[in-house]
Amino acid sequence: MRAGSVYMRVLGIDPGIAIMGFGFIDKAGHKLTPVQYGCIETEAGTPAEIRLKQIYEASCSLLDQYKPDTVAVEKLFFNKNVTNAFSVGQARGVFMLAAAQRGLPISEYTPMQVKQAVVGYGAAEKKQVQEMVRMLLKLQAVPKPDDVADALAVAICHAHSAVMNDRMNGATLK
Repeated sequence: MRAGSVYMRVLGIDPGIAIMGFGFIDKAGHKLTPVQYGCIETEAGTPAEIRLKQIYEASCSLLDQYKPDTVAVEKLFFNKNVTNAFSVGQARGVFMLAAAQRGLPISEYTPMQVKQAVVGYGAAEKKQVQEMVRMLLKLQAVPKPDDVADALAVAICHAHSAVMNDRMNGATLK
């Protein structure tokens, strides 16, 4: 939290080896403002260790430039493609290492928790989540690719969860 006000910069991450979505938002009281969003992309066919190095270096650069107070990462859920799960898990771990090296707190949310926080319904469709991200952040269009909108949704989920945690801990928000 920044000194002097109830303010927090949240970085949301939608992990991936080919595309890792990220979204920085500022929370001041109940107001959410987008700061920067996009994705880290690596090229298919590149050796895994090179892709992970690229993700690590880009993550470090983003963390150092935008200086979040906290990080929110989507938990992995795979039931079919184990190979993909491993590579996404490695990319997720590389990002989490970069955040941990900077002493940042990391929170993890399931897709259902993100949908519940953003739409109010844990089984919401992807399009509903994306449209709510657009509306809540007052964006002209839904961010693309989908991984970017998903990362912003994770950040919004954490911002909403932080409000609830503050209330439960007796803090007052303005």
